[in-house]
Amino acid sequence: MAGQPAIDPMHQFAVHKIWQGPVFHVGGLPVDMSITNSVASMIAGAVILVVFFALTARREIVPNRGQALAESLYNIVDKVLVTPIIGHQGRPYIPYLFTLFTVILVLNLMGVLLAIGNVAGLSMTFTVTSQLAITATLAVLTFFSVFFLGFIKHGPKFLGLFFPSGMGVIGAILMAPIEMISYFVRPITLAMRLFGNMLGGHVVMALFGSFVVALGLLALQGGMASLALVPSVLSFAMIVALTGLELVVAVLQAFVFVALATVYLNEVVNFGHGH
Repeated sequence: MAGQPAIDPMHQFAVHKIWQGPVFHVGGLPVDMSITNSVASMIAGAVILVVFFALTARREIVPNRGQALAESLYNIVDKVLVTPIIGHQGRPYIPYLFTLFTVILVLNLMGVLLAIGNVAGLSMTFTVTSQLAITATLAVLTFFSVFFLGFIKHGPKFLGLFFPSGMGVIGAILMAPIEMISYFVRPITLAMRLFGNMLGGHVVMALFGSFVVALGLLALQGGMASLALVPSVLSFAMIVALTGLELVVAVLQAFVFVALATVYLNEVVNFGHGH
C-alpha cells in the first residue's frame, strides 16, 4: 500500500543499517561497526552540539543570540539545579550534568522534528530518545557513576545510605532491603520516563497524521464522504497542537532527567548531613 510508512505509527522507531561496516569479534562476541539510523542521529546531534558551542564560545564584547542561549542553558544547570540542590560544592560536577542536559535536549528536539517528518511521510526518520536502549544507557551511566563516586568519597560508610536513622538497629536492618531496592530501581525509572514520554507523543502524532491522510482521501470522493474533511482538518489541528506540546515535553524531560541526576548526586556530595 502506497504511503504505508506514514500510516504505520511504529515505523519511525525501526532501527536499520544505512552503512555496512566491519564486524570484529571481541571475546567471541561480534561487534558490528555498521552505521544505523540511530547512530547517524546521534552523530548528527553531536555535530550540532560541537558546532553550536564552537560558535558561541568565542569572546564577544556584546553576546550575540547564540551566546545568550548557551549561557541560559548553562544557567539552568548551574543556577536552577546544582547550586540550589547541592550547593557550591556541586560545581565540579556541572560539566557532566550540563553535557547530559544538552545531549538529551538536542536529541529530544531532533526527535520532535523527525516525528513531524514521519507524519509527512518521510521514511528516514528516527528518534534516539524513544529507544529504551539509549535512555537506559544514559540512566545506568549516570546512576552508577554517582554510586561509585559515593564509595570513592566516603568509603564503606556510604552504605549507611541504606540504613535509615532514628529507627533503631533492628528497624534499620529490616528497612535496608527496601531502601536498596528503591535505590537500585532509579535507573529503570529514569530510563522509562524519558523513553515513555518521547515514544508516546510520537505515536500519537503519527496516528493523527494517518487520520489526516485517510480522511482527506475519503473526502475527495465527494458526496456524503466529503464530510470527512471536517475530522481531517481537526486531526491536522491536533498535530499542530501536539507539536507544540512535544516541544515543551522535549525540554521538560531533559530538565527532569538532569534534575533527578542532581538529586542523586546531592546524596553523595552531602552524605552524612542528616545521616
